[in-house]
Amino acid sequence: MPRSPSHIYNMASCITEVNRGSRAPVAIGIATMSSAEMIAAGMKGKGLTVLHTYLDQLWAFGDKSNPPLIALLAPETAEPSVSEEEEDVSVESHISEDCTEVDANIEALTICAGSNVYSGEQKGDDETGDTQSATEVEASVEECQEVEEDDGKTPQEQMDELLWQCFLHALKSKVKKSELPLLTSTFLRSHMYSCCPKGKTLDIKKSSYKKFSKFLQSVQQQNIVQVKELSKGVESIVDINWTHNEIRSFTVSELPPDGDTTETTETPNEEKPYHPPEIVSIYSISARLLPLFQDSQHKKGDILSGSDVRNIITNYVKSSDLVNEQNKNLVSVDPVLCDCLLNKGEQHEVTQLRWDELFTRCLERMQPCHQVTFPGHAPIIRKGNIEPVEISIAQRGSNKKITLVKNLELYGLDPQAVANIMQHRVQASTTISPVPGSKDRVLVQIQGNQVNHVGKLLLDEYRIPRKYVQGLEKAPKPAKKK
Repeated sequence: MPRSPSHIYNMASCITEVNRGSRAPVAIGIATMSSAEMIAAGMKGKGLTVLHTYLDQLWAFGDKSNPPLIALLAPETAEPSVSEEEEDVSVESHISEDCTEVDANIEALTICAGSNVYSGEQKGDDETGDTQSATEVEASVEECQEVEEDDGKTPQEQMDELLWQCFLHALKSKVKKSELPLLTSTFLRSHMYSCCPKGKTLDIKKSSYKKFSKFLQSVQQQNIVQVKELSKGVESIVDINWTHNEIRSFTVSELPPDGDTTETTETPNEEKPYHPPEIVSIYSISARLLPLFQDSQHKKGDILSGSDVRNIITNYVKSSDLVNEQNKNLVSVDPVLCDCLLNKGEQHEVTQLRWDELFTRCLERMQPCHQVTFPGHAPIIRKGNIEPVEISIAQRGSNKKITLVKNLELYGLDPQAVANIMQHRVQASTTISPVPGSKDRVLVQIQGNQVNHVGKLLLDEYRIPRKYVQGLEKAPKPAKKK
């Protein structure tokens, strides 16, 4: 790279920069001064306005080829002597042999620190442009080095490989058969993007496919997935060939080409298998029944199970000798039992109670509670009986019906996850809205009467007991056969 003009040119001339040992241009610009003025200025100051360089954005729009190696017409002449002071103000940006594929170094010559000046020859158009900063050149060089270090593959080829890897990873570990049909947009947004390795960004526009629909057409031709347009303008994956060699041979622990050690363990966003909770009815001692439990050292508000209550009542009856000698199924009512279990109108009439009636009256007069235990979590105790999952039908507009589902949170179900599953299965719109009068509960709304599908999801897949699901009788009746 000559450090002084080797040819004579005027100001505003179009000049080019070449590699050392080659006549192939690597930069083009407009001279801001003539060659004579450059020499007179001591090769200091801004001498060139760069229009286009190798590795800039304009080059990236093309085929991204490297400059050819064109032999010189004559041997290079010796460079004029340049003082050490002048050499200190020049900045060189070296491009490696792997990037240029020629044994040459491209120098970003700046006559004054902070400005790029390229010297060369060739007259042309009288056009001006923005000057490319030295940092942009260095960034382009580093990008090129990173690209070429990856087995010499182009960025487009690397993006194609990343797209294919994320696609197989999502099919292998994210998508479940129960989710089909699955919207292609949901598959890309919720499954494929989450499978992208750390340090990489999945950008389909930078791949050879440009659009996700074209990529799906390609994999559909390979008989990996089947895509159909179930509604106008909306495509869904309706079937997956799980036995295809590409899916079977792909391993989730497979590392990307650059050796990125991305963990393949379960992420917080990944769906965990649902296990129904264990629900037990329990009871709290009320003030009215406190005299009945004082002998067992219990106080007001203590929590007891149904079996504990039966044992305490049985021990009290036997210790007080209240069992009828002639009929063991009857219990005599003493003053304590009378005050605790009998109404005012019964206190002078009822003198004996059957065992089952005694237990029933006792449990009815205690404060009902329930205990919910999820696998791996501590039990949760709440007052009152647990509310069932309530399924109802509401009418909107003229003759449009929607299915409403609430109280899913009480059973550890995510309402948004339930809404997504129902949206995929019935191909109907779903929304989430707050329950009126409640701060921490939401209502799942599904277009149409979907009671059968919701019931099948709750009973068969989530295995919630039938007694905790209310409203299944509102399912549409099957049409009568003619």
